[in-house]
Order: sequence, then C-alpha cells, then structure tokens
Amino acid sequence: MQFLQTLLAFIVVLGILITFHEFGHYWVARKCGIKVLRFCIGFGKPIWSFRRGEDQTEWAIAAIPLGGYVKMLDEREGPVAAYELDRAFNRQPVLKRILVVAAGPVANLLLAVVLFWGLFMVGVPEFKPVLGDVPLNTPAASAGFKMGEEIVTINGESVETWQDVRLAVMNKAVDRAEVTFEVRTAQHGRVMRVLDFSSFGKTDLDKDVMQLVGLSLVRHTTVLGLIDPKGEAAKAGLKVGDRIVQMGDQQLKSWDQLVIRVRQSPAEPILVSFVRNGEVRQTTLVPVATLEKGVVVGKIGVAPEPDRQAMKTLFVEVSYGPVEAFSRALSKTGNNVVMSLRMFWKMLTGELSVKNLSGPVTIADYAGQAARMGLNTFIEFLAWVSISLGVLNLLPIPLLDGGHLMYYTAELIRGRPVSDSVVETGQRVGMALLLSMMLLAFYNDINRLFAG
Repeated sequence: MQFLQTLLAFIVVLGILITFHEFGHYWVARKCGIKVLRFCIGFGKPIWSFRRGEDQTEWAIAAIPLGGYVKMLDEREGPVAAYELDRAFNRQPVLKRILVVAAGPVANLLLAVVLFWGLFMVGVPEFKPVLGDVPLNTPAASAGFKMGEEIVTINGESVETWQDVRLAVMNKAVDRAEVTFEVRTAQHGRVMRVLDFSSFGKTDLDKDVMQLVGLSLVRHTTVLGLIDPKGEAAKAGLKVGDRIVQMGDQQLKSWDQLVIRVRQSPAEPILVSFVRNGEVRQTTLVPVATLEKGVVVGKIGVAPEPDRQAMKTLFVEVSYGPVEAFSRALSKTGNNVVMSLRMFWKMLTGELSVKNLSGPVTIADYAGQAARMGLNTFIEFLAWVSISLGVLNLLPIPLLDGGHLMYYTAELIRGRPVSDSVVETGQRVGMALLLSMMLLAFYNDINRLFAG
C-alpha cells in the first residue's frame, strides 16, 4: 500500500511539474505567433492523444513519464509550406526564441512562487526552533548550546521556524563560514552562541549537518507510538504506550536522549526501565548494528507517540496577508534558486560531493513521505522540486533549455546563428553530460536505498 502511495505521489509530482514547464513553452510560443504541432507529456510513443484548436495541435501523453516536449513548426525538422514560414520557430527573431525557451524554467519558478504564496496566506503550522538534547562532544555542546533554548536570529537575521534554521545552517556550512546564533534561554535571557564550519570537509556535507554539529529539534515524549514487530524493541517485550524512563544509568527526559543512547550502543545490551499501566518494569535491549551513511549505529525499531499538549507549545502558525505573503514567496523562491545554483557550482568545482545529486528514486521516496505527512507538506515539497527543475533546465548544458539560451545569447552578441557543427558538437557533449548526471543520480539513489 505504501509503495502504491509513493508511486502515485511521484506520478502526480512529475505530471504537475512537467505540465507547467511545457505549458510555459507552449503559451509563450502561441503568444509569439509560432505554430505548435504537439504538446506531449512523457517520451516515446503516445498512448493517448487528441487534437484541438484552429491549428489542430495534438495533445498527447506518452509511455515514459520522465519529461515532455512541445513540438513547434520548424524547417529543421521537416518541410514547411510557404504560407506558414512566418510561423516557423527557426524564422523567429532571436529575442522571441529566447522568450520561448526561457518560458519553461520560468513557469516552474512561478509555480513555486504561487505555491509558497498560497501556503503563506493559508498558514502552516511549523516547529519553533527550540533545541532538544545537545550531545556531549559535539560542536554545539562546545559552543554552549543547551536543551530548551530557542534560536532567535542567525547572523543577525530573524528565524521563525526550525526549517528556517536548517536552511540557514546549510547555507553557511556549504561556505565553511562562522555562524552566530542568538538564542533565548530557559530563563528568557538572550545570549550569543557561535559555530565555526571552517573545519568542515567535503564528506561532512554528505551527512545531516544539523545532527553532525549536535543541533536537534526538541521532542518531549518518551512514550512509544510505533513499534516494528520485527525490531529489537518488540523482541524485548516493549509495547505501544510504554513510557521509557531510563536506559542503563541515564534518566530520560526527551526522545532525543533515547535516540542518542540507542544509536551510540550498536550490539550492546542496555537495561531499560519503562512504565506500563502505572507499573515500572525492566527489560534488556540489544540495538541492531546498522550501517548508516558509513557509520555503524544502533536501532531498535520504535517511533514516539506525539505528546500533543507539549507539542502545542512547540508550534507556530506562520501566515501573512496577501502582499506580505507574496513578498515572502518571492524571497523564498529567490533564495532557493541561489542556493541551488551555488550547490551545483560547488559540486562542479569539487568543493561539494556529487553524492548530493539525487535522482527519481529519491524524489519518489520524498514525494511519498510528503504525501503521507499531509497536503501542506506535499505542496511545499512540490514547490521545492519545481525550483530544482527550473534551475536544472537553466544550466548552460546543450540539450537543456539553458544550452539553447546559451546559443541564442551568442547569436544575439555575434549577429548571426551559431554554426551547425558547433551545435552538433554541443549536442554530443550535452548528451554525454546528461547521461553521466543521470547515471550518477541513479547510483546515489541506489546507494541511499541500500546503505540507509
């Protein structure tokens, strides 16, 4: 059932994003007076199609749903009647061709703005940036961070949600920069904490940066809400509703403490005290040693039950009026476009590992997770992927929209089109680059799938 939900969510995400992308090309082409022969979602042989409009444009869905295209009247792809030459794409002024090609990626970016705009107006409950347990011997512990502190600003800019914190920290970690946090303490005072990412290596950025530095979101409950029937917790006799109060000699006050203790104890027996029906009981757990991103950690197969009363105090409703919401949607989209371009550039220059490149398997997995978390989360995920698709297509790689824009920009500067030989060479290079990126993304996907 979960697989089907993931597959359906993936198809919906791809369908929406590809449709908007191609409709951008189609709409601007029509506005520029160019005849559109086919609008197709997917590649390969069409499995469903119909014709409509005065130009009898064919609208089709093809068998391979990993892309799409808009086929326009063009002398390079077949003979064109004399009376329609003025409607052929290749006969258009270079500025019109630039507009048509740029319209696809721009449509994806506009979709992200609209989705964020709607979310900001409707209001989305988000976690406040309140810290959970800060493990010893982590950069966060050395910097003085403590459980229960709320992050207020990062490098002087206010943050309202945990997601804001994650994005800001990731941005600074990529730059190996120093980050200054202003936090509100449990006594409601304000102090400054500093984390220095200058010693971060390329492989460190392949991991969860927040977990690596010791920053995590507070979660009060230690009550078991889900138990894997094949996991070690179930084998030890634990049940849903049990509240874990002690592991070994450590009293537990938060779920984060439980997770840290389990992860740090692969294949080591732990005496566990828990409360069931008001009675304190004991059992022994042996966390399963699991390889996760190159590190052996312990796992017992449990998830927490939400402490609903405590959780209410940890949420903030982020909503704005139409004008403010639109401004924030533009800003959020713009910031993420810049972040995506910087990540691509750092991967290209070797400053960032290519392990950060994701393919369809990872996207499908995240789409399924987002769908299970609710409509708002799914819409936000859709916006993120739409930005990534728009940025990817703007890269100056032949065969992508950015490659065509590169040729047309050169034509605009030189006053004449790029030669056919240059275009053909570019297509071969572009094909090799895209194939390499696809294979690398698939490899990363499979590696994540089997290595956790």
